[in-house]
Amino acid sequence: MPNFFFVVAIVIAFVFYLLYKVQYVRSRRPVERKWLSAKSSMALGLFVGLFGINTLLIQQTTVAYIIAAVFILYGFASMIAGYKMYKHYLPFAQSEADEMDR
Repeated sequence: MPNFFFVVAIVIAFVFYLLYKVQYVRSRRPVERKWLSAKSSMALGLFVGLFGINTLLIQQTTVAYIIAAVFILYGFASMIAGYKMYKHYLPFAQSEADEMDR
């Protein structure tokens, strides 16, 4: 049952990654594109991190532990970096949207 949770969470994270990438491609505003890129980076990081945790639970070999650790560390580092970029670009994206709507 725990694997089912991780599979569902992995699929949801990947769907959000695709959603943000589509929005990124469709956006014409430069700061909004950076903001959407940060959001997609967080979603991709979550996807990779959860994939690593799922691999850790499924396979119990030394190689699987090493690969899972790399996936987990890389995924959650990507989430943290994406969150920092998200927080940085959020006010600029909001002001850009306000200026463009006028």
